[in-house]
Amino acid sequence: MLAQPMRPPSAGRVAACAGFFLLGALVGAAGALVQPGWFPGGLLLALAGEAGVVLGAARVTRGRAGGAAAAAGWMLAIVLLTASRPEGDFLFAAGAGSYLFLLGGIGVAVICATLAPRRQPDGDPVRPGK
Repeated sequence: MLAQPMRPPSAGRVAACAGFFLLGALVGAAGALVQPGWFPGGLLLALAGEAGVVLGAARVTRGRAGGAAAAAGWMLAIVLLTASRPEGDFLFAAGAGSYLFLLGGIGVAVICATLAPRRQPDGDPVRPGK
């Protein structure tokens, strides 16, 4: 069973991961706008939204690929939003809230993507201890 050749993912799975990538980018951009507005509550809301998207994507795809796609979309959006513009405009101020959002979001993405259920070769989810 372990020596089976790898199969390419189906078109539906690729489309789902692309959709979750875009959804993760959208949640990242929304979180970047919400977190400085209401400091403690906005930060928690933004991180909870990210956790929901990453865990939800992993559960829908029944594997870590969906969660990793959503987390990658979130991270790409955040990296693009941290760059300053030639006019001097920026979205993230140099404060504790921004750093907590950036570092906490990366931690939440990694934790949620690795906690996602894995699939066994027959397609059933893994149940530890059984």
